[in-house]
Amino acid sequence: MKKLLLAVAVLFAAVAVHAQSEGSTYRTALGLKVYPGAVTIKHFIQNNRALEGLGYFNNDGFRLTGLYEVHGDFNGAPGLKWYIGGGGHVGFWSDSWKQAYPYRNSGTAIGVDGVLGVDYKITGAPINLSFDWQPSFNFIGYNYFEGGWGGLAVRYTF
Repeated sequence: MKKLLLAVAVLFAAVAVHAQSEGSTYRTALGLKVYPGAVTIKHFIQNNRALEGLGYFNNDGFRLTGLYEVHGDFNGAPGLKWYIGGGGHVGFWSDSWKQAYPYRNSGTAIGVDGVLGVDYKITGAPINLSFDWQPSFNFIGYNYFEGGWGGLAVRYTF
């Protein structure tokens, strides 16, 4: 995890030299999401449509998630947007994870995700914050609903 944080910090420093987005909007942002902990990249493909990729990594394995998000403005609040969307995930878990959850028949998880949140681009700074809820349902590996994903993301915009 320390190597991952170091790599992200170095990437932030490199990108900082080429910062472009200091208004209340942005095109692409890269950062970290807290809970359960992920590297996140969001890229707008239209003014109100974005793709977000999330890479969750921990001692028990990893999960990759891709989301398609529709954004809308809050009137009178520049830089603040709501968003809703969906996508999918694939995860691979270690033997220690499988031992902790023996009723789950596999270390593989494939499923669908939803997302509901708010996104704020700080005017005058290349920083974006978002807070969301990301429920998911696994249909391969072990069928179950997971309602505890989501959290706070801090991203560098460029």
